[in-house]
Amino acid sequence: MAVAWAAQKLGVSAKITIPKAADPLRIEGCQASGAEVVLCEDIVEAFAVMEDSAAREGRVMMHPFEGCHMTLGSATCGAEFVAAHPEIDLFVVPVGGGGLISGMAAAIKLAKPDATVIGVETFGADSMYRGFATGAPVRLETISTIADSLASPLAMPYSFEVAQRYVDEIVRVEDDALLTAMRSYQDILRLTAEPACAAALAALCGPLRKRAEGRHVGIIACGSNISLSRYHALLDG
Repeated sequence: MAVAWAAQKLGVSAKITIPKAADPLRIEGCQASGAEVVLCEDIVEAFAVMEDSAAREGRVMMHPFEGCHMTLGSATCGAEFVAAHPEIDLFVVPVGGGGLISGMAAAIKLAKPDATVIGVETFGADSMYRGFATGAPVRLETISTIADSLASPLAMPYSFEVAQRYVDEIVRVEDDALLTAMRSYQDILRLTAEPACAAALAALCGPLRKRAEGRHVGIIACGSNISLSRYHALLDG
């Protein structure tokens, strides 16, 4: 949606590849900004079509997470987080492809070398977790998670290398834990969170619960790009 909006403002053509199962709100948002939307069977095909279109049509590929521009951009978030809350010593960040956590972790560690940075993936889209285990970027054959904006089918060299250097650990959560965290956001904070937005809270209340005791914790909650129909379908289903 951001790429479509920026392209419209600059008067250039944008082609966006999106899985058919994506929330209609995201698809309609891209179309409303004048982008050509190509619907794909799944996220794996969407990445392949994106790469093919860039090669065949001479387009500049605005990759969703790979590249120094993405990592540097997200680093500003990490720097601002530390500046605003210097007491935090444990940061929990959701992971899709690695663009957000790579930049955030680098900035956090440069400012606070003793801080701990932990990434969160779902079990159904855990390319970074597997890459950390093997020491090299991993491509997944299938993706299965309700957190569509965390559903990257692969980790890639640039963001993976930066994340590997600065991130202490990747933990995983189940989709059911995302739903529980979404309900907590709504019931306690009155925030309508999409599944990806709930990942860090799900990890904090799950695999990181004991380790967070006595720590000053900061979590990233990003994403409310979800239609009310899908939101209720997930929570009431």
